[in-house]
Amino acid sequence: MRQEIETILAEARARVAGVREPGEVRDLRTHYLGRKGQLTLALRSMGSVPAEERPLLGRLANEAKAELERLLDQRLEEALKRETAAHLERERIDVTLPGYPVGPGAPHVLVQAMRELEDIFTGMGFAIAEGPEVETDEYNFVALNIHKWHPARDMQATFYTAPDQVLRTHTSPVQIRAMLEQAPRLPLRVIAPGRVYRRDPADASHLPAFTQLEGLAVDVDVTMGDLRGVLLEFVRQFFGPDTKIRLRPSYFPFTEPSAEVDVSCTVCGGSGCRVCAGSGWLEAGGSGMVHPQVLANGGYDPAAVTGFAFGMGVERMTMLKYGIDDIRLFLQNDLRFLGQFRSM
Repeated sequence: MRQEIETILAEARARVAGVREPGEVRDLRTHYLGRKGQLTLALRSMGSVPAEERPLLGRLANEAKAELERLLDQRLEEALKRETAAHLERERIDVTLPGYPVGPGAPHVLVQAMRELEDIFTGMGFAIAEGPEVETDEYNFVALNIHKWHPARDMQATFYTAPDQVLRTHTSPVQIRAMLEQAPRLPLRVIAPGRVYRRDPADASHLPAFTQLEGLAVDVDVTMGDLRGVLLEFVRQFFGPDTKIRLRPSYFPFTEPSAEVDVSCTVCGGSGCRVCAGSGWLEAGGSGMVHPQVLANGGYDPAAVTGFAFGMGVERMTMLKYGIDDIRLFLQNDLRFLGQFRSM
């Protein structure tokens, strides 16, 4: 038994001296001191030793175990130090090297697009109006001819912050506020840019929070022709002088008549391509003549004045202008994407 313990210890000393990696040291610990390790099994066989020899062999075995644990701990500490030093050397930073060049910053592409849109419409005589993003149900729906059980509410999955309070689903409430502030003075021409919220899952064409720009004009004898002229001038300035528009009959509860606005494809120019599905047209927003009830809710006499309104998603306009196929790119802060718009 004594010879067996001395042999195990001598072998362990030699093997411990030859290892350099922490994993190798741990493997040796298991080999000699684990539940089925060589020294552990030798100690378990102590019961078969004559009683008079047990004290001496027990002391010898405990000394061997203590020495082996000390050698293993010492070797593991040395191996870990070498591993750390090698790791630090690989990641060493030469502070004398020049840093990476940092280019000039630039506004986000959506900020640039919003500024351009605002410049276009203010150049046509529209003022900029703002309103709260947390809006009352009255302004967000009822005053816009969307009553509690109106089916149009199903078209806009809404975030409610209180029974009669919502995160606005469009910037149309700003139109009501602008009319109430100015009525009955004429003319009224405003655009309402801002963030809006809907309970839409994020995908390539939808976000739960996005940006809209809506426009409103109220005056005597405002017509659908005036609306078309404003929209045509807008798309020619924003997309290019050869851009065309078309108005398709549609339905919105706050305008009558209502129309969807399409622009000639910004990729193929209207000849038909994959982007426009061969139609030559891309959907750009909604528009129409302000509903008489909405005019009345805003403090104007619908028998004396008329008005038109239009709305568009700023992300949608930017995607059409630059051929961007995924709205989520605007939020990912990828400098490879954003860097394309530095010189706009």
